[in-house]
Amino acid sequence: MAATQRFAVGAVVAAACASSLAGCASGTDGSPQAVHGPQNAPQAPRGIVRLIGDGSTAYTGAQPNLPRPERLRPGQKPPQFVVFSWDGAGEDSQKLFSRFREVAKANNATMTYFLSGVYLLPEDRRDLYQPPQHTAGSSEIGFNDEKGIADTVEQLRLAWLEGNEIGTHFNGHFCGENGGVGQWSVEDWKSEIAQAKEFVKRWKTNTGMKSAAPLPFDYDKELVGARTPCLEGRQNFLRAAAELGFRYDTSGVNNQVWPGKKEGLWDLSMQLVPFPGRTFEQLTMDYNFMVNQSGTKTQGDPAKFGQWGDQMRDGLLRGFYRAYDGNRAPLIIGNHFESWNGGTYMRAVEEVVKEVCNKPDVRCVSFRQLADWLDAQDPQTLERLRGLGVGEAPKQGWASFLPDGPAPAPKGVPGAPRP
Repeated sequence: MAATQRFAVGAVVAAACASSLAGCASGTDGSPQAVHGPQNAPQAPRGIVRLIGDGSTAYTGAQPNLPRPERLRPGQKPPQFVVFSWDGAGEDSQKLFSRFREVAKANNATMTYFLSGVYLLPEDRRDLYQPPQHTAGSSEIGFNDEKGIADTVEQLRLAWLEGNEIGTHFNGHFCGENGGVGQWSVEDWKSEIAQAKEFVKRWKTNTGMKSAAPLPFDYDKELVGARTPCLEGRQNFLRAAAELGFRYDTSGVNNQVWPGKKEGLWDLSMQLVPFPGRTFEQLTMDYNFMVNQSGTKTQGDPAKFGQWGDQMRDGLLRGFYRAYDGNRAPLIIGNHFESWNGGTYMRAVEEVVKEVCNKPDVRCVSFRQLADWLDAQDPQTLERLRGLGVGEAPKQGWASFLPDGPAPAPKGVPGAPRP
């Protein structure tokens, strides 16, 4: 177990927000300290720590470093939102979770980390997982060991304190036929979601790490969105998620247009963007770029690694500028903490973060923050935005596209003011 993971859980659990935690509070007036993302290290809370259950999680007050959503003013150009998200987030020997936490902090960004629940379940307790339509203890992505769990918990803790979101990628990652998530019922999904929560809420009991600091959030409240394995099983998942109070889903494929809702959840699916050198568009996910470059080989021709990374980077950037200079639809990007094709896709994503997240009017945010902003808007404004096509900017400019009330009648027509 890493030394930074050993904390005493006494005296209102002061250690829960000390040492490697760096803190977990809002500003002195209770408002978020960041405008669009984490500007400084999070500050320690003012004695707000309440353990939940076995102490694996805790209530520590409002999440720090969150922007306050504001309604668009009449004639205002919408911000350009960009969401970077990670499927099956966990920290292993590659240390990609910690790497991209630092990338986000350095570039005024927050992100969404979709945790796989079995990453907090040790191998010797695998039978606690009872996957739908599979035998107990089954998993396509394995389980974890003590060091892996300790390292992952540390990254989850720090990520949340910095304003990032902790969602879920569920547990066993079953795809295809023979019990894949595409064949799961609504009740199957409810069971899977309950277990994903349980593994987070009882990681101390399941690992025996009783003296470790808790995760500084209530996962029942924190968990408001997800991405299904292999983008399968969405229809029944949406029904289950709606009943359980989820706010968004990102398991589909969209064009670059403004989002609407499905089953009462915001549809924040990944999108199709230009694929340099190809005649078709490509989904904004590292895995899909890889499949269209090296097939199912996760380590293809090393001589092409540079070219493939540039191709992904440039495709994402073309999609970004198409929206930024056009309809301003949020750009949704999905990734994995993997070193496929020599880590070329990690390099590509990092270069995109550095280029786009510091531009004027750009907000690199989590899905939760995007959902908060969408909820704050006038529904009629969002309806107008959804009428813009891919890359389509308002012909008469943004000032006239989102006016305050009905536009005045043109001169020379009945009802127009006299000159």
